[in-house]
Amino acid sequence: MNAADLLHHYARISEAPDAIPKLRSFVLDLAVRGKLVEQNNTDESQAQILNRAQRKLQEIASRTERLRWKNTSIVSAADCEKPIPEGWIKARVNDTGLYVNGLAFKPSDWKSEGTPIIRIQNLTNPSKEFNYVQGEFPESVMVRAGDLLVSWSATLEAFKWTRQAGVLNQHIFRVIPHPALADHDFLLLLLKNAIREMAESDHAHGLVMTHINRGPFLNHVVLIPPIAEQRRIVAKVDELMALCDRLEEARSAREGVRDKLTATSLARLTAPETTEQDFQSHARFALQTLPALTTRPDQIKPFRQTILNLAVRGKLVEQDPAEGSGIELMATVGSSRNPLNRTRADCDLIDFAMPEGWDIQSLDAITQDGPKNGLSPTKTENQSAPKAITLTATTSGQFNGQHFKRVDVSLEAAEPFWLQPNDLLFQRGNTPEYVGMAAIYDGPEKEFIYPDLIMRVRIAPEMNLRFVHLWCISPVGRNYLTANATGAQKTMPKINQGVLKALPIMVPPLAEQHRIVVRVDALMALCDRLETALNTADTSRTRLLEALLHEALAPDAASMEAAE
Repeated sequence: MNAADLLHHYARISEAPDAIPKLRSFVLDLAVRGKLVEQNNTDESQAQILNRAQRKLQEIASRTERLRWKNTSIVSAADCEKPIPEGWIKARVNDTGLYVNGLAFKPSDWKSEGTPIIRIQNLTNPSKEFNYVQGEFPESVMVRAGDLLVSWSATLEAFKWTRQAGVLNQHIFRVIPHPALADHDFLLLLLKNAIREMAESDHAHGLVMTHINRGPFLNHVVLIPPIAEQRRIVAKVDELMALCDRLEEARSAREGVRDKLTATSLARLTAPETTEQDFQSHARFALQTLPALTTRPDQIKPFRQTILNLAVRGKLVEQDPAEGSGIELMATVGSSRNPLNRTRADCDLIDFAMPEGWDIQSLDAITQDGPKNGLSPTKTENQSAPKAITLTATTSGQFNGQHFKRVDVSLEAAEPFWLQPNDLLFQRGNTPEYVGMAAIYDGPEKEFIYPDLIMRVRIAPEMNLRFVHLWCISPVGRNYLTANATGAQKTMPKINQGVLKALPIMVPPLAEQHRIVVRVDALMALCDRLETALNTADTSRTRLLEALLHEALAPDAASMEAAE
């Protein structure tokens, strides 16, 4: 297997989720292993140059403020198990240059003007604004365009600085290379690979902020080819990276076209001006083309939302006058309840025409009991204490009983808060994306209580609970709940009982509610199958890509014999 073989298979693997990044990594691996260009035995050997470079680095270090260079130990066979290409030498990162750490600036040092401070965020995101500092700083920590920098904390990566001059912040090395040993651009490739290898090794530390220590990094073994070959490698890498750029642009363009076509076809289904005849035509087009247009599992989510949108607009099934009307159904609901003090629906909150035979009400008008807030007890390690569900149990819109905690509450105090099957649960507070999210409790009776950040509603038995739930999690219901969430914390807005009661909901005849639920279930099952197929395809593409890369990078028998 070689690079040409890999590109031959590109059509099969190009849709893998991380195909391009892995191809870039593959090119880098080939470069530092001597597999990207042929060796030339007429190139000058690096063995003598290494000795001269070490002496020169020690001389430069003696004149460099804040740094002293120490000789590294000779690389033994045990230190390096990689096959060594002909004409290459083993060395350590320490032999390639001086590595100067930045200064420890505090936020209190930051000014509105002065010398830019080059922080990790400025390396990873060129759009990030600089912080500034005033004063004089050692030349060794001043960075200029073209300098090589290595971030050794949080983000483990090597960079070539291309922006304005500045002073180096801590957690970044500035590299002062010896040009006779390593070409400047080849050294960048070497450091990118070295830092990546260390990030994948036991030398990477830290749970919150990963970092590597200076000693192990400088001691890391690298392979260095002759200077002439280094330059050929850099030229080939530039060529292949440009090819990756074009492949990435082509993939982005393909996905952009697919996303636009999908969005356009789905938007036509819910456009206010869409006639019944147009809708049937658009629906056929969407169902026929969706499998071809979707290549990623995340593209299924808009289709699911469109299904819910169509369901609550009365466009998934035909209306049948023989089934009665929503007004007649509401008369049945109202006859079994006290109609006084019920929250009325605001019809202006619905921006589309009500289907024939439907009625518009508030959630309160179809509620048998609630909404009621839950308890807020403290967590306990007592395994016999009552179980209270957490917000995560309902975040997906479906109940998941795996998310709960034991709470310190007596059985008497918990009594009003035990969940019953078919309770409809709403998240009273959460992030803007999830506040108001609803789920039907389908667990056992008296298995869980619900917390204060969840409201419980029991829907009138004359209604189809599944249809009510579909309405609440549809774009129409979600938009209302999100828009009416308030609170001092923008990251954790809340809805109150009044907002939930006033949620507008259209009421079809009960038989139509049943048919809508059946149709939604069938279409969601189609989405499930399509999503599963896409996940399977992604997994297959990723495995094929990894197998090809592994085979391409595996040392052949000849290389192993030469290494021995």
